[in-house]
Amino acid sequence: MGRDDTRIDDFPAAPDCAAAAAGWLDKLGIERRLSPNTTEAYGRDLSQFCLFLTDHLGKPPALKDMAALTARDIRAFLSQRRMQGIQPRSLSRAIAAIRSFYRYLQVDRSIASNALAGLRGPKKPKSLPKPIAAPAARSVIDAATIAVDGGEPWVVARDAAVLGLLYGCGLRISEALSITLRDVPKTGRGDILTITGKGGKTRLVPVLPAVRAAIAEYLDLLPHALDDDEAIFRGVRGGPLDARTIQRRMESLRGALGLPDSATPHALRHSFATHLLSRGGDLRAIQELLGHASLSTTQVYTAIDEARLLSVYETAHPRARKAG
Repeated sequence: MGRDDTRIDDFPAAPDCAAAAAGWLDKLGIERRLSPNTTEAYGRDLSQFCLFLTDHLGKPPALKDMAALTARDIRAFLSQRRMQGIQPRSLSRAIAAIRSFYRYLQVDRSIASNALAGLRGPKKPKSLPKPIAAPAARSVIDAATIAVDGGEPWVVARDAAVLGLLYGCGLRISEALSITLRDVPKTGRGDILTITGKGGKTRLVPVLPAVRAAIAEYLDLLPHALDDDEAIFRGVRGGPLDARTIQRRMESLRGALGLPDSATPHALRHSFATHLLSRGGDLRAIQELLGHASLSTTQVYTAIDEARLLSVYETAHPRARKAG
């Protein structure tokens, strides 16, 4: 059910509740500017909730019924959805949709309820980062230096330098794009970058000679003049480079190289950490290089490395193979 196809008489609720649902969806799409897909998904979630309440209460829910619901009623709905095989991510979205509807009722209809107070969503299973294998990561960096479709040399050099920073220094894309001319390592200062990461925390990051050379080549070709405090990476019109431009370049590269959709700019940062760890890098040092506030965040890469080692063992060790 989306904003454009919502019919009050089709919604599984009493007329006053159905009218409120239509108003809520309009507000989601217009005022909050949610995407049509998100608005439609929220509408489906509320529709499912009202279908449950119709059976649970013995009648289509009216606004007074919504106001009278308790946390037990909400939990009963979530329990039913779990038994129907709904995944945690979808359950979390359903809770978000119901919360949003209740906020609308409180603000626009002066209807308050404590049914959702203290209700927590299901724990989402933690997914491991998806790094790019070392040969593929090197192929990405090499391919980024090759002009395609008549690309301007300085633009090609720019993209190659940004991607080199992500893989060679483990930077977040926002960190790479915030590097100023003053930040660029200069002769006599050593190959060290001072990076300002999340929460305004700064860290020192070594710059590999190949990455420094890529930055230098880009700056030599850059047709725009820069002040010391300006970000070095610029768009074609001279403004600060947008992250989406690098994401599109990576999409093009992974298509050309036959890499999976998980091969994103951020995956190069994951690759930096994983490849260091697989070569015997110290976890604490990797934590500092990545700018992680907690070691537990960095430890996720040990799980990737353990999985890789187990795969190698099961593939290569004669005693690991099952008897035919």
